Amino acid sequence: MTDPRLGELSGMVVHDGGLWGLSDGGRSVQIHRIDRSNCDVIDTRTADIDPFDVEDLAVGPDGALWAADLGDNERRRDTVAVIVLPERGTAQLHRLTYPDGPHDAEALLIDAQGRPFVITKEVGRPAGLYRTADAPEGEGPTPLLPVGELNLPASNTLGGPVGGIGTRLVTGAALSGDGTVAAVRTYTDAWLFPVGGGDLVAAFNRPPVRVPLPDEPQGEAIAFDVDGALLSGSETRHGVRGEIRAVAGAAALAGEAAPVAPLPPAPEVVPDPGPPPWLPAALGGAAVVGVLVLVTAVASVRTRTRRG
Repeated sequence: MTDPRLGELSGMVVHDGGLWGLSDGGRSVQIHRIDRSNCDVIDTRTADIDPFDVEDLAVGPDGALWAADLGDNERRRDTVAVIVLPERGTAQLHRLTYPDGPHDAEALLIDAQGRPFVITKEVGRPAGLYRTADAPEGEGPTPLLPVGELNLPASNTLGGPVGGIGTRLVTGAALSGDGTVAAVRTYTDAWLFPVGGGDLVAAFNRPPVRVPLPDEPQGEAIAFDVDGALLSGSETRHGVRGEIRAVAGAAALAGEAAPVAPLPPAPEVVPDPGPPPWLPAALGGAAVVGVLVLVTAVASVRTRTRRG
């Protein structure tokens, strides 16, 4: 990529057959359509909203483009945001709040109900999974709900700006066009999860398939093409230009989501019939016998003691 507008490429989607991407930074939201043959910018959609740190791009079920203003390297933002650019009409800003304090995040998915699904970027701990209860309306802020954690497996893939620690830092996410595969990327790999019934929480609790993405200078963008190819993109870093690469047929590697096993039926609870009617009398008799035995034993001990 030679166009400076893509020098910090951090998010990509394929929409209506076109490849769209955005860079982080800047004073306005700019989503660029990218020529697949040479990575030139051939169109731009904008929103007159000044973001803080846009880090990813997603597509909603209605075809709207969602810019993820989720970056918070210093973890000091009171709210983060998503900026929705509909097919027609004015862009909409939705502010979001975490329930447990600030997080840095660079990955956004939009589920089939139009709810933003955020995956945080954590160092030395699993990524957090957060989602709104409903599709956001108005500027908000709309609360994010914690729905789980994502602990990626270890990887020996080389690349990225921060060495081995980067193999588990989540830098982007994508959904296949039919919504059956979710991809989460780090600086070095993509991890593919089969999605059943649109349930992203259940998907991220299944074992993933790894697709190595080695030697990217700062890989942050990921998308699925219409044919199931996985597209990965990197920022330009230290003079090494970013590229957009394709892994053909990647979506098929994830397989199908295993059906969720139904919970076993609860064991039948048998009412306690209570003690049999003869038990109190038996216990009373046993107690009397026990007392008599004890008295006899004590008397015997005392007799032996006196005689000694």
